[in-house]
Parts: sequence; structure tokens; C-alpha cells
Amino acid sequence: MNTVSPYIIETSDQELADLKLRLAMTRWPDKETPADWSQGIPLAYMKELKDYWESEYDWPARLAKINQWPGYKTELQGLNIHFQHISSNEANARPLLMTHGWPGSIIEFQKVIGPLTDPVNHGGKAEDAFHLVLPSLPGFGFSDKPREPGWGIDKIAAAWDELMVRLGYSHYLAQGGDWGSIVTTAIAVQNLGHCQGIHVTMPMAAPDPDTMSDLSEFEQECLAAYQFYQDSDSGYSKQQSTRPQTLGYGLADSPTGQAGWIIEKFYQWMDCQGHPENIVTRDELLDNVMMYWLPDAGASSARIYWESFGSNSLDQPAVEIPFGTSIFPKEIFKTSERWAKKRFKQLVYFNVLSEGGHFAAFEQPVTFVTELRNCFAQMR
Repeated sequence: MNTVSPYIIETSDQELADLKLRLAMTRWPDKETPADWSQGIPLAYMKELKDYWESEYDWPARLAKINQWPGYKTELQGLNIHFQHISSNEANARPLLMTHGWPGSIIEFQKVIGPLTDPVNHGGKAEDAFHLVLPSLPGFGFSDKPREPGWGIDKIAAAWDELMVRLGYSHYLAQGGDWGSIVTTAIAVQNLGHCQGIHVTMPMAAPDPDTMSDLSEFEQECLAAYQFYQDSDSGYSKQQSTRPQTLGYGLADSPTGQAGWIIEKFYQWMDCQGHPENIVTRDELLDNVMMYWLPDAGASSARIYWESFGSNSLDQPAVEIPFGTSIFPKEIFKTSERWAKKRFKQLVYFNVLSEGGHFAAFEQPVTFVTELRNCFAQMR
């Protein structure tokens, strides 16, 4: 079935009443022993968040902001996928598929939709315009949840290509961060003839063994960041890639637990100078959490790790179509230009930024838009 149907996210009074009841009944753990975030998100901050979420956060108003952009659902390989499709008024706008990751959502892109679709009114030129397609990954947000194994990266990439063609885009560009980077790169690897070029913020390119005796300062930073991740920051990944179902019981039952599981990673991966609300608002953080809490997506979103780790989904075959990357300093996995050239055979854009982190569009929307404009200008 190739039907594309309008879809508006709706929330019942019962769902919101249930959320507030669960927040009111939160049972707290004891306080962390150090005076920092080294054991995870601090108790005092979680209590602040909970109180605000329960008493002040205005979800109906926040939802209206999300629903201001056209939403749709369509069936792709047996799942109804939710996506936003925002067309530009510019005659020569180019189609751009943008994919989020975990623990993000389409919320990350809200601040860049206007500049990307209507560049003339946001400091750009008409030729910078894009038609945007923003899908929610399977098991995330308001997309359907897979009911059987098999929805790994390659299947998502093929489904996304099918989505773009179904929308009438025989040729398009693609962009992504986190798992979105990996899905976007898989679209390029599959190279079905529709995607004309990609941009990612988390390029997956292994260090070149031939460079180990002659590492640049930036390459040493890349290796140090990878080592920190392996040693001190990847526990969530091990859990989600091995026992997502076990984790899911707590995330489905406790909104405070779901918020803590997500927001700690925003603190860790954003360039936020020690506190997530230094770079995004409390409402924005909770908007993103709601995209997991309301559809009960804690376990289903975690399964992308289970599907991908231990399979060939994270292999690094060559990419032959035009490729660009913008590397922000707090990105989890970074690569150098010479390492990237080993995998990405048409590297047309490579830039290292001085500010920003893993959630680039969310954190640094102006810089992010500039990077996309500069990168995709090389792919005309």
C-alpha cells in the first residue's frame, strides 16, 4: 500500500493525567556521593525537572508547536512510519531527508526547519532552499514498533529510500546525526540511484593504521574521545544492545526514569559547559522526552542497538557518492580528513567546528544550517 495519510499527533487527557500521577508518585533513589555528574544525573536536578514537568510544563502548547508542520504516515515494509514533510516555496528547492538518532527525535530539527525551507528570510539565498522530510525511526516517536527482528540499519536505509521515491523525489540529498549518520551512510552505500549526496555529523571512518606513527593533534583528540566513550560513557549502549527488553520495564513504568535515561546523555554529549540547560531549554529537553514517554518507546527505541551491534550494520564499506561532514568538538566519534578519505571516495566537504556537540541542529542551529548550505552547495 503506497498511501500517504496526514497524521496529527494527539494526546488524550487520560494520558496526561496518568503522567502527572506517575510523576507525583516518583520514588527517589538516594543522593549521589560525589558533587558532580560522574555517577549520572544528580538527584537535585532530577527533582527540579520532575516538579517542573508535573506542575508547569505545558504539553498542549508544546504539541501545537510540533503539529504546526505537516505530519504524515505511510506504510514502509509493513510498518507505518511517521514523518514530517515541509515543502519550500522556492521553485528550485532540493529534497533533503534528515534522520535523527537515539536519544533524539524530530524535536532536534525544529530550529532549522525555517532556515532550510525558507532561506531568503533567514540569511540565505533562494538556491539554499530544501524540501524537508523528517521521519521518526522505527520504534521511535510515533512510528510503528517492529514486532519481529529484522529492522536493522540496512532495512531502515532501504525504507527511507522508498519513502523519498514515494513522495515524488527521484533524486534527493540526505543528512543525519547519531544513528541518523549511520542510516544516511547506509543509504549512500546501497546507492540505489536516488540519493545524490550525503552530509553527516558523526562520520564513521576507522583510523588509518598507516597514520599511527604520525598522528595530528586532532587525530589524537579523536582517539582520546573514542577511548573515553569506551571506558566511561558506553554503559547505556551495552545494555540496549544486549537486554533492551529488561531495560524497557523501568522506562515504560517511570517517566522520571525515562527522563533520566535520556537527559543524562544530553548533558554528556552536548557542548553545554556543565549543564544541559545552558544550551537548550528545559521545555525542549522535555519535548524530546515526551516523544519517548507518550508512545512508550523506551524498549522499542533501544532495540536499534540490539539489531545493529554484532551484525554487519556497523561495518564500514566504501561510500562512492558525494560526502560531506561537519565535526563538532563534543561529538562522540570523530575522524580526521585523511582517515575519512579512505572510506568516503568523493569527500567534497570536511569542516571541524569550534563549538557544538552531538545534537548539532538542536545546539547550534545557525552553524548547522550554514554547514548544510556550504556542504550541499558542493553537490549541485
